[in-house]
Amino acid sequence: MEKTILAHPDVLQTVVFGVPDPKWGEGIKAVCRLAPGSALTAEDLIRFVGARIASYKKPQYVEFVSELPLDAGGRPDRARVKKTFGGGTG
Repeated sequence: MEKTILAHPDVLQTVVFGVPDPKWGEGIKAVCRLAPGSALTAEDLIRFVGARIASYKKPQYVEFVSELPLDAGGRPDRARVKKTFGGGTG
């Protein structure tokens, strides 16, 4: 799903992971860094993803951040992102 989210021209980086969901037990959350000046909304991104992959695979939660923590290789640090943004649904 991260490749699908990154196909949106306004998304520069993303990390996707599971979070607690009161209805389903676990939901999908995407934490995204957007291009400067982007006006993309969570609803627009969810619709974009839902039009390209199975509906049950699209994120239920989206959080936009100005920066994502990076690992030594310059890629988003998945463990730190999940620890920082995974406690709630944002």
